[in-house]
Amino acid sequence: MTSALPNRIVHAPGDPDWLADLTRSLSPETRWRRQEPLAKRTTLRVGGPADLLIEPATEADLAAVLRLCKAQRVPVLIVGRGSNLLVQDAGFRGVVVCLTHAEFTQVEVRECGLHCGAGAKLKAVAQAAKRHGLGNLEFLEGIPGSVGGALRMNAGASGSALFDVVERVRFMEFTGQVAERRGAEVGAEYRSCPFFRERVALSAVLVGDPAERKAIEARMLAFNQRRWRSQPAAPSAGCIFKNPGTQSAGRLIDELGLKDLRVGGARVSREHANFIVNDGGATAREVLALIELIRQRVRAERGVELELEVQVVGD
Repeated sequence: MTSALPNRIVHAPGDPDWLADLTRSLSPETRWRRQEPLAKRTTLRVGGPADLLIEPATEADLAAVLRLCKAQRVPVLIVGRGSNLLVQDAGFRGVVVCLTHAEFTQVEVRECGLHCGAGAKLKAVAQAAKRHGLGNLEFLEGIPGSVGGALRMNAGASGSALFDVVERVRFMEFTGQVAERRGAEVGAEYRSCPFFRERVALSAVLVGDPAERKAIEARMLAFNQRRWRSQPAAPSAGCIFKNPGTQSAGRLIDELGLKDLRVGGARVSREHANFIVNDGGATAREVLALIELIRQRVRAERGVELELEVQVVGD
C-alpha cells in the first residue's frame, strides 16, 4: 500500500519541501505510510504511530532516505521484526525504516557461509542452514527477530550469540555510503553492538560447520523445547534486563517473588521472570512503570542495578 504525500510529519528545520524531494527520488516499488501504528510492528504489541514509515525497495532508495533525513535533521529509526523494542505511547516523531523488500531478505548458501540480508528472519536463516547441513546455527531458530536487529543487539540464545558466527558484515552509513567489515572488527558486546547505533546493517555472512542434518534437527528440537518450556507465549519483547555479571536477571526477579506483578495490562511472566507480557491492552507507560518497580525492588533488596536489554524509543 502506498500513501499519498502526508499532510503532517515531524518538523523539518530546513527545506519545507523535503518530503516532496524524497518521494521524487524513490522508486515506485518503495512503500510508505503516514501515521503507521508501531504496536503492530513490535512483538510486545504496544506503542504509538510513526510519523512516516518507509519500506525501501532497493539500497539506492534506502540511501536516498538516509541522506535526506540526515540533511534535514529528521530522526530515523530502523525496525526489524520489533523484538527487544519498546515504543512509547506517543509514537516516533520521525521516519521509521523497515527492510522488508526482497532485496533485503534473501538467504543464500555459498560453501560454508550463509549470505543473509538484514531483513531476513532468523528462523529462515536457521532453516537454510539445516537444509544445507551447516551446524552451530541452530540457536537462531527460536529467536523472533531479523538479521539486522540481531546484529544491532548481538542477539543470542542457548549459550551462543550472533557475532560468534558472523564472518563479515555489510552496512550503510547515514551518508548513504556502503562499506564492509569483518565481524571481529565490529566490537560486539554482550547483547549490544554499539557499531550499529549510527549505521544500518545491510547483510551479513554467517559461518557454520558441516554437520549431519539429523543432528542439526535434533539440536533445533531440543533448543525449541527448552525455549517454549521456559518462555511465555503471550506477547513480549523478550528479555527485559541484561544479566548482571554472572547472575541471572530472571532468577533475581523470581527469588524476590515478583512473578505475576502487574501494572495495568503489563505483567511479569509466570514462565520467565525476565519477561514482561502484554495481557491485552497494555500501554508503554504501564510497561515502563512495571520495569521501574522491578528495578527498585532488586536495587533495594539485592543491591543490584539492572540494566535494560530492551530498547526504549519514541516520545
